[in-house]
Amino acid sequence: MTRTVLFIFLGLLTTIGIAQNTSEKEIIDAMLVSWHKAAADADFDAYFGLMTNDAVFIGTDATENWQISEFKSFSKPYFDKGKAWSFTTLERNIYLDTNEDTAWFDEHLKTQMGICRGSGVVKKEDGVWKVQHYVLSIAIPNEQVIKVTEMKEEWDRIQMGKMNKQQP
Repeated sequence: MTRTVLFIFLGLLTTIGIAQNTSEKEIIDAMLVSWHKAAADADFDAYFGLMTNDAVFIGTDATENWQISEFKSFSKPYFDKGKAWSFTTLERNIYLDTNEDTAWFDEHLKTQMGICRGSGVVKKEDGVWKVQHYVLSIAIPNEQVIKVTEMKEEWDRIQMGKMNKQQP
């Protein structure tokens, strides 16, 4: 019995020591990995549970500026089918503010669209890091920009006309 208690105590000390040695950046990184995994696993509650109540998701399409409730509505059918999206981190940089309650990051991701870039802001709420703002963009090699620009020229022209009409 004493030996069991000793092992439990040593286990707790080790766990506490690991937790104390884990930096905020490592915790944020693990949260972002979990967030992306929740989408890949089509776990709606886990995915949106790692976002703030005022979160914004900006997608690759110029029309995608989703407030959290809109993004949930848009995403729900994909999660319900068991297939949302799968992003695997290739590299990530995390920057922490001096108060250690807000951080921002950029990342390169392996996705079904090839290499994408994500960037965002995370906020600590009740001791838990959550995504508050996320921007996803498709990485286009500089050598291909002219082709892509020509390919989307008509769409951009129409979209810019709509966007200009929304200005006061």
